[in-house]
Amino acid sequence: MGYRVAVDVGGTFTDLCALNEETGELVFVKDSTTPANFAHGVVQVIRKSGLKKEDFTSFLGNGSTIVINAITERKGAKTGLITTKGFRDVLEIQRSNRTDMYNFRYEKPRPFVPRHRVFEVDERLDFQGNVLKALDEKSVQTALENCKGFGVESLAVCLYNSYSNPEHEEVIGEAARKILPQVPVTLSHELTREWREYERMNTAVMNAFVQPVVDLYLSTLTSELRKMGVTIPLHVMQSNGGVSTFDRAREIPIYQIESGPIGGIIGATFLGRVIGEPNVLSLDVGGTTAKTSLVDDGEVKVNTDYKVARSAFSSGYPVKVPVVDIVEIGAGGGSIAWANEVGSLNVGPQSAAADPGPACYDRGGKSPTVTDAFLLTGVIDPDYFLGGEIKLQKSRSEEAFKELASTLGRSLRDAAIGTIQVAIANMINALKLVSVRRGYDPRDFAMVAFGGGGPMFATALARELGVERVIVPRVPGVFSALGMLLTDLRHDFLQTRVLRLSQEALKEALGVGEGFREEAVKRFEEERVLLADVWHELSFDLRYLGQEHTVNVPIDWKDSVADVEKKFHDRHFKEYTFKLTDPLEIVNIHVASYGKVKKPRLKKYKASGAVGDALKGKRNVVFENGKLVRIPVFQRDKLPSKNRLKGPAIIEEPTSTTILRPGDKLMVDDYGNLMISIPGSG
Repeated sequence: MGYRVAVDVGGTFTDLCALNEETGELVFVKDSTTPANFAHGVVQVIRKSGLKKEDFTSFLGNGSTIVINAITERKGAKTGLITTKGFRDVLEIQRSNRTDMYNFRYEKPRPFVPRHRVFEVDERLDFQGNVLKALDEKSVQTALENCKGFGVESLAVCLYNSYSNPEHEEVIGEAARKILPQVPVTLSHELTREWREYERMNTAVMNAFVQPVVDLYLSTLTSELRKMGVTIPLHVMQSNGGVSTFDRAREIPIYQIESGPIGGIIGATFLGRVIGEPNVLSLDVGGTTAKTSLVDDGEVKVNTDYKVARSAFSSGYPVKVPVVDIVEIGAGGGSIAWANEVGSLNVGPQSAAADPGPACYDRGGKSPTVTDAFLLTGVIDPDYFLGGEIKLQKSRSEEAFKELASTLGRSLRDAAIGTIQVAIANMINALKLVSVRRGYDPRDFAMVAFGGGGPMFATALARELGVERVIVPRVPGVFSALGMLLTDLRHDFLQTRVLRLSQEALKEALGVGEGFREEAVKRFEEERVLLADVWHELSFDLRYLGQEHTVNVPIDWKDSVADVEKKFHDRHFKEYTFKLTDPLEIVNIHVASYGKVKKPRLKKYKASGAVGDALKGKRNVVFENGKLVRIPVFQRDKLPSKNRLKGPAIIEEPTSTTILRPGDKLMVDDYGNLMISIPGSG
């Protein structure tokens, strides 16, 4: 009797979800994250689950926030950079355009490699990869000796136009491994073959910056798991929506930059297919952040224009690797409520995180948080948090909110309500960024809410956006871990090749794609994936002649020029509401290759009886409108399927709490999902 197991290491909690491959039975565990040693937290949650080494038979997946945390907290390696002569200041110059030109508080992002650790080599390629000046090996030797002298712990190499010809980077890489044998080396062309120099260089630098951190974590985790007798292949969730092996993840850790949240999006997509909802807005509210993404007709959006550490003051740092289109904001259960200098209430992005956590945890936290606000308004039962594992102290929440309430000139209750209202407003903005701002109408989508906090916010957000249906999956608090169990192996290949669309250009682009397919097959063979379980998806980044930016268009391997043109015009019109008759250009060729992972069989929900059997009692709750209402509280695992329940009500379970606001209607479906209809939407 074997289990597929996944562990999601979040900023506040570490979640485990295990699914029995024969029966469909779920095992789930939640425990506090251990920031001092993330691997220890993974081992801790596995032991807590009661799983034995013989239970691990086919798959173990791991997602985490380690990469994103190392970058945002700047806790990476002492990194050096080697680049082409004349390009030493690219990281400092960045882009001349500003994303928010009227922002007087704008701060230019500080490079992760200071100028004194950027070293030049004499060489030059043109945009087609032709050698204009051969690589001067003496300058390579000098640059590497300088790296050694400065005590560089990790090295990035990014040469001008190396995306079109990696030969010079490979020579430098070989030399670096001889002169600096203990220093990991990142070559930019191994991460991305897409143009744009600053973005490529920053991606290489960030990969080098986090590589020793990730290598230590994965090595430690591997060692600990082997000591426990777990011998099955180990996998890491990637930001592109697939998984890779631990060995591959050590080489390209930047692919894990959004490793944790992506599992939930994949899970929401899978759930949408099962219940007949191909259009999904995912909402994941954890302890530190809220994450949202849009799935259109079963398609998870992936792009290479991701920026990390973007804020009201900074444009962030570009990362040119495939990342699922996700918007993340600092509005989780541990997000701190505070008043600015003019007395306006704000929530986040600062978080109480796992240590010390919200004030009500009674672990030394003094700041008022979203979790404290829900406790003060009666939504959360202090004796049933995490199924009763953590006893919350309401008095600590009251103490934490006293100063804030005084600053605002409000009562404790009003300050708590205001905190929830501000968090809702922040999440509305995030949901609009992935929907309205991209040309999608939220009313055409169902919302899948998960994470410990998602079900508490979902019905309020749905009302505001006009969303008619909210779905709360089983075990929402560990749903991201469950999503990892539904994820396939994935490798992405991308090459910039600017070609004016024609029959000859299409043939050339398809040839590049065919080369990528062959490379993918080799990788999957190394990973022992059956070729019968491998498939490839081709897409082009296209634009009108004279445009700067592109639109990604899925392409069939047998498409004609006319087919490509029609697909581009349709996609461009959908995103920008216009189309032209101008000629088209292919800019990038992209192949996503998948190795199918056997999907688990979800168990049908069997609860029967009457709704009254699930009633735990009643309690006073204050909703966002400030009204105190006494409402029923139900235990989720006792709610019978197909029976209907009308709000207001609260549905409790160990990993989350779902709020039915007045007028909401709930039904439990055949798989145990809470299907909530929102009145007055649409």
